[in-house]
Amino acid sequence: MKSSLLMLTGLAAALSVTAVAGAQAGAGTAAGAAGTGAAQQAPAGGAQQQPQALQLQNLGQTTKADPFPPVNQKYFTATSPSVDTVNAFLKSLWGYDSNRIWRVEAIQTTPAPSVSKVVVFVSDRSPNAKVQPTAFFVTPDGKHAIAGDAVIPFGATPFAEIRKTLQDHADGATRGATSKDFMLVEFADLQCPHCKDAQSTMEQLVKDFPNARVVYQSFPLVDLHPLAFKASAYGYCVQKQKNDAYFVYAAAVFDNQAALTPETGDQTLKDAVTKAGLDPAAIDACAATPAIKDQVNASIKLAKDVGVDQTPMIAVNGHVLPLAGIPYETLKNVISFQATLDGVSTGATGPAVGIANPPALKK
Repeated sequence: MKSSLLMLTGLAAALSVTAVAGAQAGAGTAAGAAGTGAAQQAPAGGAQQQPQALQLQNLGQTTKADPFPPVNQKYFTATSPSVDTVNAFLKSLWGYDSNRIWRVEAIQTTPAPSVSKVVVFVSDRSPNAKVQPTAFFVTPDGKHAIAGDAVIPFGATPFAEIRKTLQDHADGATRGATSKDFMLVEFADLQCPHCKDAQSTMEQLVKDFPNARVVYQSFPLVDLHPLAFKASAYGYCVQKQKNDAYFVYAAAVFDNQAALTPETGDQTLKDAVTKAGLDPAAIDACAATPAIKDQVNASIKLAKDVGVDQTPMIAVNGHVLPLAGIPYETLKNVISFQATLDGVSTGATGPAVGIANPPALKK
């Protein structure tokens, strides 16, 4: 399965956190961050102004010659999106890696009415780094980008809508802060082996980001895991009795995941409830009610609505990422940078990660 935000095809090499021009994680901004990129939006009724040649400012180590092709104004034929909006979008994706640089090289009309094609050249600050082109399409409403076979949120604040949706509707068991200003929402399946492996990561995130409201949101993959739906239903019933008991229950299910079989699955779930200090018979009766089944189905729908298409995944204030395959320090950088963009404190101690105002290409 694919991630609809970072692990993409088409735009994948440039938008993923694991592979851009040899960068460790992904983002920084040289052309994009400050919105001073290749061209400015044309004034109404007039042609776009030809910008002066752009030069890299001192990057704090060694000054590197501008690696990108000069901007040619003839490749800016679409009136929307603006260069500023594209740069803000790319900063949201890449701003946590101070090594990333890019320039918007084209925003063009296409045969599809009001669909624009955006071309971006990407590199990094290391000597002799390769320049890689990437392209994506922006829909007429300006709210989505199409990259390969993925449709992803687009705009100057691409994750704001998903953030609001999760603030309103994420209803799983919680750890950490009570405020919803800084939310880490884990989408997981109790019968998923990769979700079991991800629990150590989630435990560490709770410790490293004390201001985060960390939510476990059920996304049982019912076509793959026959006991996952029932395990989720049990989990909601446990949570209703005692929020903290949920995490004891979930840990017990993960620890005995191999026993989630048709022969031993029911007893495994009941044993997990017992370990959480609750009555298995009462939880079993609760899990069979239509209201709880509706709650599990609503959680599945919520996951799909915000673009979750695999487990485990995490939404960082609406920025949906795969939990598997991202180095922990990179994930921390993404989380810290997103918090910076949203103007919230993580409560983390130690050196700051991410950069609030990365160096930008100047005229």
